[in-house]
Amino acid sequence: MSLLALLDYASVFIFALTGALVASRAQLDLVGFAFLAALTGIGGGTLRDVLLDRNPIFWIEHPTYLAITSLAAALIFLTAHLVESRYRLLIWLDALALGVAVAAGLGVAIALAHPPIISVLMGIVTGCMGGLMRDVVCNEVPLVLKQGELYVSAAFAGAASGVITASLGVQSMGVLGAAMGVTLILRAGSLAFGWCLPIYKHEPPKN
Repeated sequence: MSLLALLDYASVFIFALTGALVASRAQLDLVGFAFLAALTGIGGGTLRDVLLDRNPIFWIEHPTYLAITSLAAALIFLTAHLVESRYRLLIWLDALALGVAVAAGLGVAIALAHPPIISVLMGIVTGCMGGLMRDVVCNEVPLVLKQGELYVSAAFAGAASGVITASLGVQSMGVLGAAMGVTLILRAGSLAFGWCLPIYKHEPPKN
């Protein structure tokens, strides 16, 4: 199995775990767990493949991805009650999934010889859209839009780092490692130390 395929499988599994955790917080049944796990796990990659006109879409070509999301759903369904803070676990798993998925999306675009800006955007789409779909469907404030937190900006920085690394002639392992590492460092720093971007603080209009 190639490194890129391994990253794709890992991102699907970890994001599926976060979808199932959200289902547990909403007290859904097993079907709800499976649905949210699949939506979160394959959502970003599906949009990436549609935008890149990549046929067949990755989970249609390899249905094993659906088995992985179902496994993640069952695992959380059976064990979520053992976790003291499911939200804390959720945001840290999501951070890990973000880093892996950004690298996977970037790697797919680079492998298809797309321009750097498209490769960066595909890294962001793959990393962010599955979680966004999960939170919107469950009527929660999307993690990607939490005030001031580094999320989309972390994905952008990670994907851009990968593209810059590739332009220097570094091999694919180094490119994907740079993308994942920068994304994880920035997202983890935002969660652990409060790293953030400035937010808009202008007074609202009076009428």
